[in-house]
Amino acid sequence: MSERSKRAQIMILKVLRDINAPAGAARIAEKLEGEGVDLKPRSIRFHLAELDRRGFTVLVSRRRGREITDAGRTELLRSNIAERIGFIAARVDTLGYRMRLNTRQRSGTVIANIAIIESSGYIKSLSSMRPVFEAGLGMGDRIFVAKPGDRIGEISVPKRSLAIVTVCSITINGLFLHECIPVNSRYGGLLEIRDGRPERFVQLVEYRGTTMDPLETFIRAGMTEVYKCATSGHGLIGASLREIPSAAIPEARRIQAWARERGMGGILAIGRPNRPMLDIPVSEGRAGMLVLGGLNPIAAMIERGGKMTIRPLAGLVELDRFESYENLMGL
Repeated sequence: MSERSKRAQIMILKVLRDINAPAGAARIAEKLEGEGVDLKPRSIRFHLAELDRRGFTVLVSRRRGREITDAGRTELLRSNIAERIGFIAARVDTLGYRMRLNTRQRSGTVIANIAIIESSGYIKSLSSMRPVFEAGLGMGDRIFVAKPGDRIGEISVPKRSLAIVTVCSITINGLFLHECIPVNSRYGGLLEIRDGRPERFVQLVEYRGTTMDPLETFIRAGMTEVYKCATSGHGLIGASLREIPSAAIPEARRIQAWARERGMGGILAIGRPNRPMLDIPVSEGRAGMLVLGGLNPIAAMIERGGKMTIRPLAGLVELDRFESYENLMGL
């Protein structure tokens, strides 16, 4: 297969992933044209036939068109790593923009993280998360559990599995953006906690230069100590350093209080103008903002031996689907 054909098929897969629904060649062509790509419906049909053959797409019906398969999503992750540098940063910006959360009401959408587990491991997984929520080491205390066949963002829960869904910390970006406050996600990293207080970052990954969510990388590498931190006050947890305009600090504190009251207390600290945060410099005219990782409760499950598939930044979910962990765990 020529490089041109490979590139065309990857672009088609990207469109189907982003649409998150079956689509025909005409609609795919329209979406590609909006991105400056001139690919005619006839050519798209040819490529879709090849993608079907490779198992990356499947025909839902002649009227509705095709949708991307799990194998197709995996192929997107593996393809053309040079183009995927900065993919996470772009997805952060896209989901933050698409998020709709009314700060004057308890309604709208938030960005979700997902852990897919076998149904048999459900009780043990929840018990591993409980100390993390009690210690306030996640993106607040909101959670919900999806059943087989349910769809969360771009993910469909498989048979004999459950999906534990937490609020992603990028929800904070969406909140700020819709209050006309730009947020620059600089670094994701491992934050050392001592005696329950943030001490320093021991690892940092720049969002603009990574192909994976930084905290997901640390979790897979076995580098987190979230459960230990939750039970002892010492350990390494996931957190990120973001920047906001210095002039927006008073409004940022208002949003911080609003989010905390609604179970999304992920903002750990807001810095001072032009001053480093935990020895990490911030840009001129900016203030640092320390945000806890929404994946921290999921990290604790894995640290305790849980077997699961992690999907950070999985998509947008209605806020009213979430409830307090205390309700879910029967506390």
